[in-house]
Amino acid sequence: MFRITQYMKTLHQPQPVGPARQPPGPVVIWNLIRRCNLTCKHCYSISADIDFKGELSTQEVYDTMDNLKAFKVPVLILSGGEPLLRPDIFDISKRAKAMGFYVGLSSNGTLITEENIEQIAEVGYDYVGVSLDGIRETHDEFRQKKGAFDESMKGIKLCQDRGIKVGIRFTLTQDNSHELPMMLDLMDEYDLDKFYLSHLNYAGRGNRNRKRDVFHQMTRDALDMIFDRCWSELQQGIHREYVTGNNDADGPYLLQWAEKHVPEEVPALRQRLDNWGGNSSGVNISNIDNLGNVHPDTFWWDYTLGNVREKSFSEIWRNPNDPLMDGFRQSPRPVKGRCAECKYLSVCGGNTRVRAYQLTGDAWAEDPACYLSNEEIGVVMDEGDRIELPNQHPEVKFHEQQRAIKAVNLT
Repeated sequence: MFRITQYMKTLHQPQPVGPARQPPGPVVIWNLIRRCNLTCKHCYSISADIDFKGELSTQEVYDTMDNLKAFKVPVLILSGGEPLLRPDIFDISKRAKAMGFYVGLSSNGTLITEENIEQIAEVGYDYVGVSLDGIRETHDEFRQKKGAFDESMKGIKLCQDRGIKVGIRFTLTQDNSHELPMMLDLMDEYDLDKFYLSHLNYAGRGNRNRKRDVFHQMTRDALDMIFDRCWSELQQGIHREYVTGNNDADGPYLLQWAEKHVPEEVPALRQRLDNWGGNSSGVNISNIDNLGNVHPDTFWWDYTLGNVREKSFSEIWRNPNDPLMDGFRQSPRPVKGRCAECKYLSVCGGNTRVRAYQLTGDAWAEDPACYLSNEEIGVVMDEGDRIELPNQHPEVKFHEQQRAIKAVNLT
């Protein structure tokens, strides 16, 4: 996760750069259930409205939580499927809070109702994140359920009325990028606490639908819009959280933004971003799925490190003999192509490895979703030699596409 507001605050109100933060343990994103009442086009867990066999029992969840606490895991993000479909979700959540975890609930929002809002409030979730993919018709099409948008917004309002910190998560694709301004306007209309822009990652249905991923210029336009809004709000004394996920080129892109707007703060920002280090799959981010399988993050469900029924999470996570995890934990990572030569490698950490793997079969190939040009990252290579995104026409090379985009922008 790239915390735009956190870094922009240091540009707006400069302060000394501290040392790199060393989390005591990884954040655990826990898919407690795979069942979901929606069928979203980009779902990495390929959830459906059916019961999936073999899911962890309540006691198995509790036993794993005990190990996670002993392993100094600081954060549990309870997800699904739709976690509110799990009958014991509130018992699990209350226990997690009582143990001292930061506990987030990741929901589609449609099942937050008058019937359960008091139970949700009683848990005391530190944050409730609701996924939205556009305004009304667009969102309903993504979620493949008419009325889903209105149900989600009602759930958000119920959370707000109970004083629960709540925000929205928006996955950017070609089909909804034009509605990003309206999504950002919802932040004002509903006075929301947090906006999370998620870049599409190639896992589950997101992998099947990767041809609907955004072009590089669309990504840049989206980040420009968010940067400008966040900066404007900070100058007005408005403090909301803007964050992004699944494309760590956002860090170098913010650095370029700062070079244009607050150049005197660039050295300090570069140090902060180096301390951040970019992608943290297999290091500070981890995932447990509904069957108890442990993965480097939520988008690596095809790669299992072990199962908490057979070994404790801490044993699995410490395993020094896994080649993928060894690569994640190298500094710098053993990336190839333009990523290996990039002057921002220490900032982004090589970006998202699962995209490279899904397109090339090599987890360490360059990430084709990096939207920075070779010139911007200091790489001497023809743009046409880059690995192409799946949404590009095969006969149109990257540099030709960029030239066409510029021509359109000039007219």
